[in-house]
Amino acid sequence: MSDPYDSVPWISAEERDRRQRAIDFARGSLRFEGLIPSQEGERIAQKFIAGELTMAQAIEAVEALR
Repeated sequence: MSDPYDSVPWISAEERDRRQRAIDFARGSLRFEGLIPSQEGERIAQKFIAGELTMAQAIEAVEALR
């Protein structure tokens, strides 16, 4: 069965940087609260940064981890 998120849309370097900063901020927020992102959460974050997931898809994937 193929992953529904296999297609990789092109995003600009600026968008990739914006996404990286957003994820870095989220990681810092988690650490401030004494939490550590799971490996699966990190995988989702990396796919979001790379443009493989939209924000909505990333949120849906993270919520599915609960």
